[in-house]
Amino acid sequence: MKLFSSHPVAIQQGDEAMFSDFENGGDMWTGSGTRERRKPILFKKPFHSAPAVMVAISLWDVDTGAAVRAELKAEEVTPEGFDLVFRTWADTRVARLRLSWTAIGEMRNEDDWDVP
Repeated sequence: MKLFSSHPVAIQQGDEAMFSDFENGGDMWTGSGTRERRKPILFKKPFHSAPAVMVAISLWDVDTGAAVRAELKAEEVTPEGFDLVFRTWADTRVARLRLSWTAIGEMRNEDDWDVP
């Protein structure tokens, strides 16, 4: 559980094209085994503390000739940003992928003081 104190709560969202490997023969489309794509995301305004980040698929173009395997994660979450991560494995073939994300957390209040 994430409990918000007296700081205002903010939501930031985005939609990121992760790859389009069918166009250039990239490894998500032509490869096999464990594969990963990672994209650093910077928030437009930093949060007061690390926010809760949710990730979802907004576009998924996959080959249905094999099992569809995927893991989506937000990793290395800080008040300034996070890494958007997609992983697949075995014989799954992904032509292109776009991920959406939503971050919810405390924002700094204009009355906050930085006391060392």
